[in-house]
Amino acid sequence: EPRSPWCCLAWTLLIATMNSLVFLLNLLLMFVIFTVVLLPTIVVVYFGFQCHSQVLHSSARYCKSILDDNSSSALIILGFVIMSPLLVVAMAIYCSLARRLQLLVCFQPYSLALYKGGRWCRRGEGAPCCARGCNTQLRAWV
Repeated sequence: EPRSPWCCLAWTLLIATMNSLVFLLNLLLMFVIFTVVLLPTIVVVYFGFQCHSQVLHSSARYCKSILDDNSSSALIILGFVIMSPLLVVAMAIYCSLARRLQLLVCFQPYSLALYKGGRWCRRGEGAPCCARGCNTQLRAWV
């Protein structure tokens, strides 16, 4: 049966808040994984740009003694070349972790706010939030 308008509004806000938190958790997890995996690329490109005379031309000792313009250009190119495989590795790590934690199944449908009697997913059976207590037809992965 349908909920009253105020109850529907309260449930809608609750479900929207929960879905927003799950989205932010996914975003934070993705940011941390991509930052850690792409750290070698970030460091190599940073030092390449920092020591190149036409970009930043730092006065640091290692820029004067070790890196000239040619080696700085090589670092920049190397950084962008190794970025592609590391992006694939980062995405594979995120996808496997999201699948293992079943984070994409934690999103709640808004039909719970409209009608009484819908099943609120419960924590259980090793899932971090709601993956196994609900309709199995709505899973993101098999």
